[in-house]
Formats: sequence, C-alpha cells, structure tokens
Amino acid sequence: MKRTNELIVGLAMVAVITVITWGVFAVGDNMPAGVTPFSRDVYQLHMIVLGIVTVIGILVFAAMFTSIYLHRKSRGAEAAKFTHSTRAEIIWTVIPILILVAMAIPATRVLIDMEDTSGAEMNIKVTGYQWLWQYEYLEDDISFYSALDRDSNAARQINSGISPREVDNYLLEVDKRMVVPTDTRIRILLTSGDVIHSWWVPDLGWKRDAIPGMVNEAWTLIEEPGVYRGQCAELCGKDHGFMPVVVEAVSPEDYRAWVAEQTGGEQTAAVEQPMAEMDREALMTHGEDVYQAHCAACHREDGSGMQPAFPALAGNAVVTGELAQHIDVVVNGRPGTAMAAFGQRLEARDIAAALTYTRNAFGNETGDLVQPADVASRVETRMDESLVSAAARSAD
Repeated sequence: MKRTNELIVGLAMVAVITVITWGVFAVGDNMPAGVTPFSRDVYQLHMIVLGIVTVIGILVFAAMFTSIYLHRKSRGAEAAKFTHSTRAEIIWTVIPILILVAMAIPATRVLIDMEDTSGAEMNIKVTGYQWLWQYEYLEDDISFYSALDRDSNAARQINSGISPREVDNYLLEVDKRMVVPTDTRIRILLTSGDVIHSWWVPDLGWKRDAIPGMVNEAWTLIEEPGVYRGQCAELCGKDHGFMPVVVEAVSPEDYRAWVAEQTGGEQTAAVEQPMAEMDREALMTHGEDVYQAHCAACHREDGSGMQPAFPALAGNAVVTGELAQHIDVVVNGRPGTAMAAFGQRLEARDIAAALTYTRNAFGNETGDLVQPADVASRVETRMDESLVSAAARSAD
C-alpha cells in the first residue's frame, strides 16, 4: 500500500509539472523558426535540446517533490544509512555522458554549417558605425548608409510630444533597407569603422560581431519574401539602442529591378560628376537628408544638441564662422571628443550638402553655399600635410 501511495504521488507530481511546462510552450514564448535553412536547423537543435532538458527537469523535480512530500519528518521518515553505491555512480555518470553526446552530434553539424560561407552567389560588406550601418554590394557596386528612420528619431527625442505608439515599427525602421534576393546564397562580410558592433536579425538565425580591423563572415539564404528586423546587439555607445537592422527580401526579378534603380538616375550622376556644382535647393534638400541620417542622432533634428557632449549647432561659432575650419571639423573630427571624422565615411557632395544645410538652417542663415570641390580640396590639403608630417618623422 505504501509503494502504491508513493507511485500515485509521484505520477501526480509529474502530471502537474508537465502541465505547467506545456502551458509555457503553449503561449508561444519561444525563439522564432526563422526564414532560412540555417535558422530552421538552429530552431530544430534548440527544440531537441529543450525537449531533453525539459524531460530531465520534469523527472528531477517530480522525484524531489515526491521525496519531500512522502519522506517528511512529520510522517516519521528516517534517512537511509549508506556510504556509497558503485552501481548508482556508474549510472549517474554514463547517462549524462550519453545525453551530452546525443546533443553534441547535431550541435556540431549546425556549428560547422554556420561557418561554411563557400558557394556564395553574392557578397555584401556590412560596416558598423556609431550609430548606423553601411552596406556595400560588391558585385553590383552599390553602397549606402542605413540609419534610424526620421519618425522614430523624432519620437525618441526628449519632450518631442510624439508618442512612440503612434510610430510604426518604432526603433525598428530605417531610412534605407538592405535589399536582398530570395533563394540566393549570400555571404555577408562584417567589420566596423569605430567600435565593436553586432549585426543581428533573429529571423536569419545568427548574429556576428563587427570588429574594427577585422572581417567576420556569415551567410544566409532567405526563402520567403518579407521584411525582417533586428538591431545592434553589442553595447556601442549612447545610441546603441537606436541602431536597427532591416532586411527586405524580394524575388530575384524585383531585386534586379532594384539594382537597376540604384545604379541609375541620381546615383549614376553622382558617380560620373562627383565634383559637379549644385544649386542652393539641391544642396539644402540633400543636406537635410544627410544631416538627419548622420548628424541628428547627436545634434538633434532642430540643431539644439545635447550638452555637454554634443553642442548645439544653432548659433554655433564653428558653424557660422570660417568655412575652412567648419570643413576641417566635419572631415577630420575632433580627437578626444564624440565628434567623428566623416571624411572617409561620406562623399564630398554629401559633406558639402550637410555643411550648406547646417550653415543655413536652425536660424544660422549665413548664406554660404558649400560645393563638393571645396570639401575635396580641403581633404587633399590635409592628406598632403599628413604625408609631409609622416616623411619628417621618418627622417628623424
């Protein structure tokens, strides 16, 4: 009778714990299966391991609670007196080893597949900056920056008066998405231009660190058209939380149309005539776009800045002062401060437009129009000075 009661209590404990565990699974609080063959392999591996540890957990906790209930002091239970059991020691050593081997075999296969970037049909270089991404399509000669979209950027500002709930995909939308074709094996090369970042889209099934001076590789093959969102997953500074990743997968036909659109029109004109003069309207329009993508995160949309790290641009002595100094600050940055150097990050026409915009917006109204040639000449001058300094140091 005693054994029967113990069995009944044990089964009851197993049933209760199983129901609770099943309830947790039922609410769908689990990792996504993703949209790539690799992400589904990761999901299946996750489910295998989760199933094993769940069964172990149910058995262990059921045994523990059953023992606590049936062998409590109030029932007069007395602890057994023995020193060791060779059989028990063999069992509790062999069984965990077999469990670990059972998990290691599929895990090893998935890890090997993760690192195999061979057979890629196209290559995309991803460079992380504070706090945006640069995408370079190596075969198609396309390059652009992707930053937090203007609606999210405006809503996140202190006292903006905009409710985040009113913004679609708040903090998970960008001004320019990474567009890729479906059913295409893509190698992604990741690096960084400043600090460590981490490029992560959960639906792809992996994430990779972007490290200055290093290139990490990963691959993906998206089978389903759609928009897949992620974020930087490595603390990279004050705006780490405002560095989303958005991948848009389209059919191969739509992708070729997108490539044709990107390599034609304005982009082609910019490449063919990078030093061509621009009128005030073109400078201000393009400059506002560049400012919102690269400058507003620190200096705010209205140029009011965030003291003391990010000074206001409205009425700023540099912005309204000598043009050469303003160009120098933007192109080369300010060492020891949060002001980054944009000379290697942006084209001369982008910098010229942004300078024109800041010198004529926020109430500055200097009337100055900065042309790409003005920026290019300043960059070349600084390069010549650097070469002379390097030669002098070598001579010493």
